[in-house]
This record gives sequence, structure tokens and C-alpha cells, in this order.
Amino acid sequence: MPNNKIIGDMGEKLAQNYLKRKGYKILDCNFKNHIGEIDIVCFDKSTKTYVFVEVKTRNDLKYGLPREAVGIYKQNKIKTVAQSYMISHDIYNQKIRFDVVEIIDKDVTHIENAFWV
Repeated sequence: MPNNKIIGDMGEKLAQNYLKRKGYKILDCNFKNHIGEIDIVCFDKSTKTYVFVEVKTRNDLKYGLPREAVGIYKQNKIKTVAQSYMISHDIYNQKIRFDVVEIIDKDVTHIENAFWV
């Protein structure tokens, strides 16, 4: 298993635990279709919002902040996959949000509304 995969898996577990502690209900992890993948799909009970989360993990800042890796191309892929998720799970007329969870050496930063539809 490549080192990046191990780091990514560790980051996703940290993000899931962080979101659970904040009261979010984890609905799905690593939802994939032919276009791409969403790391975490959850429900923010406090705002009654479906949240699609991209997790970016790095051990250092050699290549910049992890959040900087979620550019417009990646955002558009996530939006399209989220639309597919909502259709396949009969989620209509609900509030949605796109968040990024950035992890740098196990330090978690949750960026709500990182980008919009």
C-alpha cells in the first residue's frame, strides 16, 4: 500500500471521528461513481443539512495547504458526484453543503461551506 494511501486513510478516519464528535451523522464513506468520489457524506443534525466532505491530509506544508488541492476542477467533480448521490438516495429539496476537512500532521481544520453549487 503506498504511503499516500495510508496517510489518506488515516486522515479520513480522523475526519470521521471529528465530525461524529461535532454531532454529525456519517451516512457514507468513499461514495464512488464513474466521475469520481466523495470522501464523506454526512448529515449535520443542528442545521438539517446534507454535507459532502472532501478530506485532504498532509504530514507537512511542503506542497502547500491541503485545502489548496481542492481547486475548481475537483470542486466540479465533487458537485457532480454529490448530485448522483442525492438522486440515488432519493434526496430532494434538502439543504446541502460542501465542506473540506484539512488535516496537517493530525491537526484537524474543518472548513464549512468551502465551496458552493
